Amino acid sequence: MRFDEDTQLDTLQVDDARGSRFPGGRVAIGGGMGVVGLIVALLFGLLNGGGDPGAGAGFPGIDQVQGDNTRLQTECRTGADANTKEDCRIVAIVNSVQGWWNDEFARRGGGYQTARTRLFSQGVQSGCGVASSEVGPFYCPSDQTVYLDLTFFDQLSSRFGAKGGPFAQAYVLAHEYGHHVQNLLGTMQRVGNDRQGAQSGSVRLELQADCYAGVWANHADEHPGPSGDPLVKPLTEADVAQGLDAAAAVGDDTIQQRSQGRVDPESWTHGSSEQRQRWFTVGYQTGDMQRCDTFSARI
Repeated sequence: MRFDEDTQLDTLQVDDARGSRFPGGRVAIGGGMGVVGLIVALLFGLLNGGGDPGAGAGFPGIDQVQGDNTRLQTECRTGADANTKEDCRIVAIVNSVQGWWNDEFARRGGGYQTARTRLFSQGVQSGCGVASSEVGPFYCPSDQTVYLDLTFFDQLSSRFGAKGGPFAQAYVLAHEYGHHVQNLLGTMQRVGNDRQGAQSGSVRLELQADCYAGVWANHADEHPGPSGDPLVKPLTEADVAQGLDAAAAVGDDTIQQRSQGRVDPESWTHGSSEQRQRWFTVGYQTGDMQRCDTFSARI
């Protein structure tokens, strides 16, 4: 995945809180459930009136000050920077994903609300509660923010067996922004208490976010960046392969087989590797968000 070297980046969409304090190690909502427990731990407690799971829990050391974006503003100016620096690449991906969704909402007669991405290290205080890096990247609907510890991308390879690469990172971010789209459209409320199982609302929500990631990927090289020129260069087969590989690596069945030596579909929350790849492909091949209705289709 490459970016146009001369296109300007908008760092205002990303907060850098990687220097914030998180004493006492990691505090994982739900007890360190990792990627599989991400939505269950952070999302459904909020949607069902659970409030802030970190409120009053006694985490006195969490630094809640706003991040210092000086480094990003200085180092991440153009697509050339995104081609050489990981945090600048995150800025470029966020710019591209949100720029396209903004235009797509407008085309359909709606209004897109910009979400922020917050980079953190070890742990963070989110609008959905205190979270550690153990939960992986997540979107919090309460504050409309995507949270990301960049070390997750190392774990994606070392812990989950993915090959990694720039577009693997883009897939992860585009998936999380797919949740933001679901939040804006009211889709999250369709899940209710149907949180586990191969046909559950949780799995359908996750597969739709995968499909939305594919829809963005279909249009990524068409959409202009903040300066008016296309930010993302045309994707290659190798780029798409990185995304599909990452999708397979975080399938429930693959994670369960690696971690416990058996597969239990009744406990799935995100979908199988095959499902995640297939729904990303549906979005990528059609470029049409209407084809991402996982709540009505057979999954």
